[in-house]
Amino acid sequence: MPKNLNTPGHSRLTKLTKQHKIALAGVATLGAAALAFSAVPSGAGTTTSDAAPTAKIAYKSEPIKGVKASVTDQLAGASVKTEAIQAKADAKAKAAKAKADAAAKKKAAAEAAAKKKAEAARKAKKAASRSTERVRIQPAAAKTYANNLNGWIDQALSIMRQKGIPGSYNGLYKNIMRESSGNPSAINGWDVNAVNGTPSIGLLQVIQPTFNAYHVSGTSANIYDPVANITAAANYAADRYGSIDNVNSAY
Repeated sequence: MPKNLNTPGHSRLTKLTKQHKIALAGVATLGAAALAFSAVPSGAGTTTSDAAPTAKIAYKSEPIKGVKASVTDQLAGASVKTEAIQAKADAKAKAAKAKADAAAKKKAAAEAAAKKKAEAARKAKKAASRSTERVRIQPAAAKTYANNLNGWIDQALSIMRQKGIPGSYNGLYKNIMRESSGNPSAINGWDVNAVNGTPSIGLLQVIQPTFNAYHVSGTSANIYDPVANITAAANYAADRYGSIDNVNSAY
């Protein structure tokens, strides 16, 4: 029975290492070369059984300058390119920052201008409000009246309305014309009042005791004053007759 080739006794014959295979291949090559030389015909020339000397391989320890220079140049070029890219990126970042700073500055200036404008508007509004307030609280200028019979009656009527004393322009005018003909300095020295020492005086011929009793505050204390005389007489007539308009004779 044939032995198993995989048994331990046959392991050295069957298992060839890589080195063994290379060696066998070399031997086979050399054998083929020898056969080639021996097969050359005798007439072909001198033959030799000596193998051709093997050419020696020269090894150089010097660096390959061209390759090294090429690599160095490539590295240098790459470095320059990298620096150029970085410089471009830096310039772009710088430009972006400058643009952002300019925008921020412009925004700040606009906000400051708006704030200043708003403050000016506020001050102007406040000043206008103060001016309006002064105008509102400022007392109205006193109305002026002509220094004649028409002006005296108009001024007396204005005071009578403020004090609630009834009477009209016509009522005052007709009684003034009957009593004094419009003369504020008129005085009656012959009637009973004059006999009693209290003559009738002024536009509406009022005696001093009556003037004092019905004097209207805010008017002159002088019985000869036209406005004071009219308002005191109208006040007396309102108390006794209801209104100066109801008086058509001596009262």
